[in-house]
Amino acid sequence: MHVTSQESSNQPEIQQSNHDPLRRMVDYIREYVARIRSGEIGPLPIILGLIVIVIIFESQNQNFLTARNFVNLIVQMAGYTVIAIGVVYVLLIGEIDLSIGYVSAVSAVFMTLQLQEPGGWPWYTAVAVSLMLAGSIGIIHGLIITRFRVPSFIVSLAALLAWNGAVLILIGSAGTVIIQDEVVIGIANYFLPPFWGWVVAIIASGIFALSQLQQWYASRRQGIVGQPGLIVLLRILMMTALSFGVVIIANQDRGVPFVGVLLLILLAGFTFLATKTKFGRYVYAVGGNKEAARRAGINVDRVLVMVFMISSLMAGAGGIVLASRLRSVDTAAGGGNLLLNSIAAAVIGGTSLFGGRGKVSSALLGALVIASVENGMGLLGLSAGVKFVVTGMVLLLAVIVDAVSRRNRTQTEVS
Repeated sequence: MHVTSQESSNQPEIQQSNHDPLRRMVDYIREYVARIRSGEIGPLPIILGLIVIVIIFESQNQNFLTARNFVNLIVQMAGYTVIAIGVVYVLLIGEIDLSIGYVSAVSAVFMTLQLQEPGGWPWYTAVAVSLMLAGSIGIIHGLIITRFRVPSFIVSLAALLAWNGAVLILIGSAGTVIIQDEVVIGIANYFLPPFWGWVVAIIASGIFALSQLQQWYASRRQGIVGQPGLIVLLRILMMTALSFGVVIIANQDRGVPFVGVLLLILLAGFTFLATKTKFGRYVYAVGGNKEAARRAGINVDRVLVMVFMISSLMAGAGGIVLASRLRSVDTAAGGGNLLLNSIAAAVIGGTSLFGGRGKVSSALLGALVIASVENGMGLLGLSAGVKFVVTGMVLLLAVIVDAVSRRNRTQTEVS
């Protein structure tokens, strides 16, 4: 292969660009701005939205940014976040699951009933079986959708009604059932001592730093011009500062909630599943184009069943977290705005309703927005009606942003 004089004259400039840190930084910033203009906005709207939310509510009530309210916010968003992780997977394949609210209730009610004395199950058996029950429900949903070619909207809507009835049957005339196991109660009500809070922050920051450096080093070895080293370093420093800041604030109150650590573990695990495994690549491929994925040899039906299993499994886990927070279950479990907020968290966080685009971290970001809005309006004493209106408007705005960015990306690809 021969190199023309023009190509050879450009080579020193390219090599200089690759080895000059300042030049690479400028190029990276230009590429980032270009991606934003083309519709790849990432978490930017969420970050800006959170800043606006904090400014508005702190100006109206100075208790919003207190350490106690910060810890409360982590606990309040935990249930939504866990359920929203499963919703992200469903949305990634371009489907919908309306049953998650009452699937979470079935899991929580079943666990609570098995813990009752005398002769109650050990907490680990009750939790494990409840999660397996939730996962099995998701498999049933997926099999109905794939075998009978029924839209997921219809199947999950029917399941919503059926599992609501199951909750009422399980509880019966008991009304409210109190959770008696201290370990289960501690899931959402235990707070780490200050020392262990710092240990968690250091471990989390170290794992994040190692993963970022590993990706950067692997790109360099393969000759791929990826992110500049300075950007990687700044990202590590920002995440470390954020982790330490959370611990400093939480230790001014009751400490880091255990459920917050549980969220980190679940987010890390399901992020790895989505980005580092063959199954995760299949999920994005199916969401991008089902027919193309099928022609590429992907078992689309199997992926769909697995995704609905994950959705119900995380719904069950979220139901247990919510039951632990309330220390009880009742006939209203799984109802109210649980379904709305869980789906809204995934969408507001940046997961596309059109499938094929989104991250597991969307669940955390979206749940943080939802919980912050609810928490702030609660401090202001606003009515439930106002809360629903504001939450609905935030969800609508997120969907509009998603649609506009998708249209911009399409226009850019065409041009």
